Amino acid sequence: MRYLPHTLEDIESMLEAIGVESIEELFEQIPAEYRFKGKLALAEPQSELSLERDLGLLAAKNQVASPETVSFLGAGMYNHHSPHALNQLLLRAEYYTSYTPYQPEISQGTTKAIFEFQSMVAELLGVPIANASMYDGAHATAEAALMAQRVGRKRDYVFVAESVHPEYRDVIKTYLAAQGDVYREFGVDPQTGRFSLESLQKAVDEPDKTACIIYQSPNFFGVLEDPREMIEWAHSHKIQVVSCFNEALAFALTTPPGHFGADIIAGEGTSLGIPMGYGGPALGIFGCREQLVRKMPGRLAGYTVDTEGREGYVLTLSTREQHIRREKATSNICTNQGLMALAAAIYLSLMGKEGLRDVAKLNFSRAKYALEKLTENGGARRRFSGPIFNEFVLETRAKASDIVAEASADGIMPGFDMGRINPDWENYLMVAVTEKTTRDNIDKLAKYIDK
Repeated sequence: MRYLPHTLEDIESMLEAIGVESIEELFEQIPAEYRFKGKLALAEPQSELSLERDLGLLAAKNQVASPETVSFLGAGMYNHHSPHALNQLLLRAEYYTSYTPYQPEISQGTTKAIFEFQSMVAELLGVPIANASMYDGAHATAEAALMAQRVGRKRDYVFVAESVHPEYRDVIKTYLAAQGDVYREFGVDPQTGRFSLESLQKAVDEPDKTACIIYQSPNFFGVLEDPREMIEWAHSHKIQVVSCFNEALAFALTTPPGHFGADIIAGEGTSLGIPMGYGGPALGIFGCREQLVRKMPGRLAGYTVDTEGREGYVLTLSTREQHIRREKATSNICTNQGLMALAAAIYLSLMGKEGLRDVAKLNFSRAKYALEKLTENGGARRRFSGPIFNEFVLETRAKASDIVAEASADGIMPGFDMGRINPDWENYLMVAVTEKTTRDNIDKLAKYIDK
């Protein structure tokens, strides 16, 4: 919101117009004892030069944002390169809105951009349909669970692998909390780090009441899943399979979840050109089989031609509360992440199929080198044997928190201390590597792992 200063005359004029004597009179509904009296503890006004200097010193305290800092943090948010051309295009003022156009006939550019985003995302995920984006990966996955329940009608149970990101699981639980005891989890193979089909089959005691099974790949431990046997088993019981993800870039090099036969695919799209900004903004990605499109949350941008044969873009299947009756709506998503979806579309266009694959190869090769380098001297060992893309878990000789503290003091973020989410994992360090990670960075980290 812009700062709009008012003179004393302005204020008196407005008070007179609304028929009150003073500003304090506007707050009479708040009991006097709860109203703040006095002066706010704010710094005195500064000149522009002085303020710039102080803000610069404050920003310099943020070690993570320093270009000198080396980061191996991942766990759902990855430090990928965002091309400068992308940021320059996003600066165009006409794109400064997160809103889906309510009058697409006069917003053809924005609607076409969303259509292109949908088309490229659908190809990346290996499905025929992708919508106009969701808020973030966790939200998209929770919406996928609700969609599976709509498809399954009287099927309510949702089974989620313990290898799904813990924050995603928390969001799904929150979405399903009002339905009673419908949220269930199944286990992980402690050797490979992949979900356990045996654990799933034991857990699903009422297949005819089960709406969906949710797995993640690459999963929270960085391990790539092979869901083919599970999907075949689930479909034999008419159970929908939801594949979720944190790292969309992986699908440029690995089999997309749609090609495995997943019914609904949902996840996070920040890896597609959107820089990390204190945890956001994020971009929810959502796709599905064509037969399920009418149950999909949000809305779709579609392509058509007018009566004179000219191309046009429209909103179609807009089944959210703002467009149709609430009881008939598929979701209450208010806006899509329009600007972030545009960023992803620009990124995918700039990279092209070959460029995206080259970046993914670079991620994989650097991760492979890092895994070898960080385990070669006995300071750590690989925790899970399953195949990886650009992230992996180490079991370290020292506590992960100690490694993080020591390396961070020297400007190296060595990874995610998994003891923060499970005390039994205090010696587990999750390390993420991207195209921005150099071999020299990895060699530096090895010195802290081997101490």
